[in-house]
Amino acid sequence: MDTQRQYCESIGLPDALNIRSMSELHSKLSEAFRSKDEIFLSIPAGAEADLSFIQLIEAARRQAKSDGKTFNLSSPASGNVLKVLKRAGFIESFDQEDLKFWLHKEVTL
Repeated sequence: MDTQRQYCESIGLPDALNIRSMSELHSKLSEAFRSKDEIFLSIPAGAEADLSFIQLIEAARRQAKSDGKTFNLSSPASGNVLKVLKRAGFIESFDQEDLKFWLHKEVTL
């Protein structure tokens, strides 16, 4: 039996990451958090996102940290997701953890 499969889950997201798809995505994330220790999200390059997606992912990050789980994006935020982060003012207030999660950037002081 492949123990890696039991430990890690990769969730591919739809192209529409908006308020209409958040209930389904919330259910997928909740199931993954119940059964896996490491979760990776794959955001399609051309995905259309709104602020509800960012809010759900930020809540999931906090839940993962609280539960001692690993939660990451499989690639840095780009395209529309990056635009939403910028427009909502997130990027200006990012700390090191945020930069690593959303942009895959390591910051050394």
